Amino acid sequence: MNRNSVVAVVGATGAVGIEMIKTLEKRQFPVGKLVLLASARSVGKKLKFRGHDVTVTELTKESFKGVDIALFSAGGGISKEFAPIAAKAGCVVVDNSSAFRMDPDVPLVVPEINAADVKQHKGIIANPNCTTAITLMALYPLHRAFGVKRIFASSYQAVSGTGAKALEELERQVEQIVHKQPVTKEVYPHQIAFNVIPHVDSFLDTGYTKEEMKMENEGRKIMHLPTFKASVTCVRVPVYRSHSIAVSAEFEKPVSVAAARAVLAKAPGLDVVDAPEKKEYPMPLHTSEKYNCAVGRLRLDCAMENGLCFWVSGDQLLKGAALNAVQIAEELLK
Repeated sequence: MNRNSVVAVVGATGAVGIEMIKTLEKRQFPVGKLVLLASARSVGKKLKFRGHDVTVTELTKESFKGVDIALFSAGGGISKEFAPIAAKAGCVVVDNSSAFRMDPDVPLVVPEINAADVKQHKGIIANPNCTTAITLMALYPLHRAFGVKRIFASSYQAVSGTGAKALEELERQVEQIVHKQPVTKEVYPHQIAFNVIPHVDSFLDTGYTKEEMKMENEGRKIMHLPTFKASVTCVRVPVYRSHSIAVSAEFEKPVSVAAARAVLAKAPGLDVVDAPEKKEYPMPLHTSEKYNCAVGRLRLDCAMENGLCFWVSGDQLLKGAALNAVQIAEELLK
């Protein structure tokens, strides 16, 4: 891979696609040429990159000739169809959908945790689920020190995780409620404004949702820990941006708050914000548009042996998506 890569962004006009373009620019990724790809309805749109307009072109089977790296964020169906075509054309795909995450031939990577797995790619590398990635930023350093057995967790997931239409829905509903108008809904099955919905992704026969099981399944793969167990409730909250997760983790070894804090303070990509006496703790308002995740509310779990509770918050469009994808691309250049 040369130092001036031809980089394609698939799904360039979506919320994550736009963040991918901004992140490539901010992190000064060595882009020789940027190719923006989207569906027919977005063709001709112009997006800024390094002060210049780049015109969006249509995604076709021929789009990947001469492309070195393609960052995909256009949904699982598009990824399943076009990622193998791109890989065959000699391009390395970093895919943000769930299409290939559990494929044994595809590395699933959070660079701060398992960057070495990038080397095993066969043309496609998967970006993890956003809630999983943000949780593991705090959990993995603790696992390395104390050996995690299982976690119980609840997520507080921002509407931008669903996309631009969901942001508009929250904004519209707040307006409707303030002006005492009837509330209309299109994206979510229930009103999201001034409400929380314990339903993210589709339900499985077990009663868990797919999103809830991603934490266990993807966590095992990323941490190389096949025994890891996670019981999760995923909740959509009326927040624009940044997911937060409340975690109770049980470890093999005894853990103290001081020891945990010392480990987390050294963890890459993570800020410790933990001063309850000053009312300082991670919040989505403060982690939005930031690269680092934040962890706080550290305390011994009073219901578990060797247990620690913590609260982690991170921008799901960045560490949960665009930033992680660009970091994977950076690993490819090393």
